[in-house]
Amino acid sequence: MSLTAYPTHVSGQDSLRDDAVARTAPTADVAPGPGREHKPGRPRIRVLDGLRLIAALMVVMYHYFGFASMPSAYGWLGVQLFFLISGFVICMSGMGHTVGQFATSRIVRLFPAYWFGVLLTSAFLLIWHVRRAPTIGEIAVNVTMLQGGLGVRSVDGVYWTLWAELRFYLLFSLVVWFGVTYRRAVAFCVVWLLGAVLTMKTPGIANTVFVSEWAPYFVAGIAFFLIHRYGQNVLLWGIVAVCFLISENHILALTAHTNKIAGRSDLPAWPAGLLLALFFALMAAVALGWLRVDWKWLSVAGALTYPLYLIHQYVGWTILAKLADLPYLPLRLGLVAFMLAAAWCIHRFVERPMARRMRPALARAFSSLDAPVLARSRRLLQPGRGTAPR
Repeated sequence: MSLTAYPTHVSGQDSLRDDAVARTAPTADVAPGPGREHKPGRPRIRVLDGLRLIAALMVVMYHYFGFASMPSAYGWLGVQLFFLISGFVICMSGMGHTVGQFATSRIVRLFPAYWFGVLLTSAFLLIWHVRRAPTIGEIAVNVTMLQGGLGVRSVDGVYWTLWAELRFYLLFSLVVWFGVTYRRAVAFCVVWLLGAVLTMKTPGIANTVFVSEWAPYFVAGIAFFLIHRYGQNVLLWGIVAVCFLISENHILALTAHTNKIAGRSDLPAWPAGLLLALFFALMAAVALGWLRVDWKWLSVAGALTYPLYLIHQYVGWTILAKLADLPYLPLRLGLVAFMLAAAWCIHRFVERPMARRMRPALARAFSSLDAPVLARSRRLLQPGRGTAPR
């Protein structure tokens, strides 16, 4: 395929109508990238579920083993992989959907397991006092997931990433509002990355809005999805390259920060940089269709990832403190297995039932928001009405 500035296999007429179609044609299927067949009924890219589980387990190992071994000492990099995957998946899930549908999918995905995690972690901390227990006010604010913006302490340490994700969703919802197309997604990537760079060293409202520290990971993920969906070109690889270089510099600073927190100076930065390069390479392989792992059990693995991430840290630390007399390695490995089982239970008995109840209510609530957009798009798609807006 030619590395041109715009995908050569997307026709001009298709690109003109893409804006309106993006608003009115929700689809469960992921459009194929170069050289791939479109397979109806297969909305998931299962290899991403596997990568998400790897990212979650990296973070779990870091929190349970810390600096006990060199591999676990770099487990915090699982967050970077999470954010890369998130950019890919959110762009994919926003394409062909209205902003109401997008908001419904995000709320249903985020909040049921999160609410359960807040209550479970709070109960552990209030009963066993291994760490400072949250106040009723802190728990109440944490239920909204807005504690990061309000300066309220999170019930669990891992929740800081959710504040970054939530801001990304809000920013990307602007693209979804107008309809996710190639041009709009690329423009969003360029504008967002530029804004993040300009505000990265200036703490304040602009830094918060642009999610400056983490934007390069999300933007790279979006660019990888566009490569997967439309094919590779110089512009998209250029965006990925810029994000990678910025991220590598960021990783060096984070490694130094991690050393400082741990009170040591012997953690070299080069393995972190190498791991980040591996993550970008894996995402590139997914985007280009080179990494095709389609085992069905990976969907289950992907479903475990979010609840595992939510409950593993403070609940796990409480269990480790209470069972500290048990052998070190069996205790931690057993705890990982226990947390995976608990994550499955949360997915099966909390997430799925609550999602079934929440989705229709949210769809009705957002229907009035989507109605004007849908009506306008349908008019644009009628014969004789001209081309769709660009």
